[in-house]
Amino acid sequence: MAADAPLRLSDTNACVDAVIERVGRDITLGLPLGLGKPVRFVNALYQRAKDDPSINLHIVTALSLLAPTGASSLEKRFMGPFSERLFGRIPELAYARDVTANRLPDNVRVSEFFFKAGSFLNNTDQQRNYVCTNYTHAVRDLMALGVNVVGQMVSPGADCGQPGKVSLSSNPDLSLDLLPRLREREAEGTPVAVVAEFNRELPFLGNHAVIGEERFDVVLDHPATDYPLFSAPQMAVSPEDHLIGFYASALLKDGGTLQVGIGSLGAALVHSAILRHKDNDRWKAVYQHLKVAEHFPLVEREGGTEPFSEGLYGCSEMMVDGFYYLLDAGVLTREVFDHAGLQELINRGDIANQVSLDTLDVLRREKLIDSPLRARDVRWLARFGVLRPEVEFKGGRLRVGEQSLDPDLDNEESREAIRTLALGDRLSGGVVMHGGFYVGPERFYQALRDMPEQDRERLCMTSVNYINHLYDHEFGNQRLKAAQRVQGRFINSAMMYTLNGAAVSDGLEDGRVVSGVGGQYNFVAMAHELPGARSILTLRSTRQSRGETVSNIVFSYGHCTIPRHLRDIVITEYGIADLRGQPDEQVYLRLIRIADSRFQPELLDQAKKAGKVSRGFRLPPHWRDNTPEAVRDAVSAGGQHDLFPAFPFGCDFTGEELTLGKALTFLKTATATRRGKLVTLWQALRESDEEGQYAALLERMGLANPRGLKAKLDQRLVIHGLRKTDTPPDTGSQET
Repeated sequence: MAADAPLRLSDTNACVDAVIERVGRDITLGLPLGLGKPVRFVNALYQRAKDDPSINLHIVTALSLLAPTGASSLEKRFMGPFSERLFGRIPELAYARDVTANRLPDNVRVSEFFFKAGSFLNNTDQQRNYVCTNYTHAVRDLMALGVNVVGQMVSPGADCGQPGKVSLSSNPDLSLDLLPRLREREAEGTPVAVVAEFNRELPFLGNHAVIGEERFDVVLDHPATDYPLFSAPQMAVSPEDHLIGFYASALLKDGGTLQVGIGSLGAALVHSAILRHKDNDRWKAVYQHLKVAEHFPLVEREGGTEPFSEGLYGCSEMMVDGFYYLLDAGVLTREVFDHAGLQELINRGDIANQVSLDTLDVLRREKLIDSPLRARDVRWLARFGVLRPEVEFKGGRLRVGEQSLDPDLDNEESREAIRTLALGDRLSGGVVMHGGFYVGPERFYQALRDMPEQDRERLCMTSVNYINHLYDHEFGNQRLKAAQRVQGRFINSAMMYTLNGAAVSDGLEDGRVVSGVGGQYNFVAMAHELPGARSILTLRSTRQSRGETVSNIVFSYGHCTIPRHLRDIVITEYGIADLRGQPDEQVYLRLIRIADSRFQPELLDQAKKAGKVSRGFRLPPHWRDNTPEAVRDAVSAGGQHDLFPAFPFGCDFTGEELTLGKALTFLKTATATRRGKLVTLWQALRESDEEGQYAALLERMGLANPRGLKAKLDQRLVIHGLRKTDTPPDTGSQET
């Protein structure tokens, strides 16, 4: 068992020595998903395994974050300075870089249950070592794999008025449930080691995320461990993404619950939700242009068009930075409380956030308190702000400073005294966000650090098993979860969707894993269980593949993440398909309705041949308006060009980099086929920039004075890409 105080060390090698002394040389190391990895400790342990083949090291984790480097020579020229600027001071995960380069030693293996999307499609070792599991089953599967060492980056509490405590901050998601299981394993005779690496750059978040230092065996604390946090740059939001986010924002119910995933589609939803709340007239102009109420009447029944007067509550495995922007905009304001009876009274409108004597009467009527008040009643009422925190129960009476009050709620004089001296102003202890983990841009991390303590206390980072399903948990049972998660909207993204209602989100039909199921299945299933909840899967209607545009709405596909019997709501840039409870013909037609019009005839023909749609059905004229031109018209309908910006929450790229990025994207698309490569190279060979129009941009790419045939060809390719994208050079910075 862990000692009353952990072993404190300032040297990473000494930390590794201590771990090996405790567990031996066969180490199965469990690491948090994403941000919470203790990089200094992990790098030292990995280096020790590389130097000592007698150590068998199996790392089990998810989402090992690395600075982007680029694949082609042009991408490397572009990403090099960018990565140095954003990630240059952050120590790199050595094992993760070796995984990408296929140079792990024979005595080291890495298994992940969630990849950065697409990162290991061509890495056969990682494909073989991938562990397929629901997020809520990860702790079970970590234990089954024999984890005997856990390492985690934590935020020390001494500087936050909580000496002897640490915050799991970015990653209580699995650790809160894994650590007790490890101690059970230790009690059964298996040696284990739990390592904390202090990092004061990590925001100290309270509530469930705070645990005692004594839960760890070893604490690594040295100024060198206080490195900057890995920053996930903001992704560009396309017009198509914005329309998907707009439709989703119309399905948010005021006073409801929101879960949303990472990426540009999530950012688009957040942006449109804020527009709906703060710029409602322009939001409604787009709504009316799209004829949302006419074409998709589901919105009037399940969503809303007005600002969020009651606000939303966030309950999401990942606390994306968008939740902070919703909080800052006054959208994420609906507080929930960790008592089912109290929460149900709030939901029914029997109790308001403002405290009064009526509050006491309702609580008494519901038998949550007694009269006269007892000691336990007073503690409970003070905990939720119904009574002031200084109110005590002594000798059968209420004590408020020097005042002694009769606790009889039936006595008018006592009631008046309680109202005047003991009642609080408003309910307290509520939270607006339950999250399991977070990763985001540096701006987000700084906002969490700068947030006043009373606002940080409204954010509760907690176990993913509390968030992602409805089963009872030590932090709350099913009744509490159902009471908190009213009108839930669980919004996630898919890669493809089949006409029979199955979602493809994590893999390809040849068996290769793109990312992982994560918690998507959990939230889809929960939406079918909770009264008033809906699962919303979002996807772009098309993608580029080998230089061609292909549909993401497909007749069938040889892999699925979410089975058809859990079909619910699907959104593309062309609208909303309400599939829940519908017969197959309607499911097929509603999905064809939101497909790109270039692919609707073929999809309809396939559905007819399969006998799923009547032979006599014809595509209505307004269905055939699903075109890129219609998307551009819609995003302009609000009356201003900047209503749907590419980077609604700031940008980590400079103006030069944005211009170059467009050119490189064009080149990547143009050279996706063999013929495209030949044509593009031939055109690029004839390019030059004698007038110096692109001098600053070529300088940024290190191609102002190229040497060697490859560099000279790269220069001409860049010039060609810049001309084709027809974007005037922009040397102004758009950094935030």
